[in-house]
Amino acid sequence: MASGRRSWLTSTMTLLVIAGTLICSNNVMMVSGQCGGSVSDAIAQCGQYVSKTGPTIPPSPECCTVLKQFNIVCVCKTLVTKDVVKLISVPKAIYVARHCGLKLKSGSKCGPITIPSIPAKH
Repeated sequence: MASGRRSWLTSTMTLLVIAGTLICSNNVMMVSGQCGGSVSDAIAQCGQYVSKTGPTIPPSPECCTVLKQFNIVCVCKTLVTKDVVKLISVPKAIYVARHCGLKLKSGSKCGPITIPSIPAKH
């Protein structure tokens, strides 16, 4: 039981740090206005799927709905920073985005990240 509580606490703290980073950023209003979507909705609906802890699991339909409201090119240019990348599981974030149908071109840059190729299915 302690392990489950610790995982929940870690996930909650991660989301709070991400939210704090985004709220304190000078770019939040610009991102919200120019990139579409709601950062707070994205954190609420998708945060659990990009946590550094736990398994990689498919995102909920609600998470995908929120993510599809964003202009991914705009988000990659203005919101994805080294600080945000330190707080999330990048492989999970890429998995979630692709699972939701967002177009992430292999080899392109999203903030400090180079998007990897899609693994071949066996």
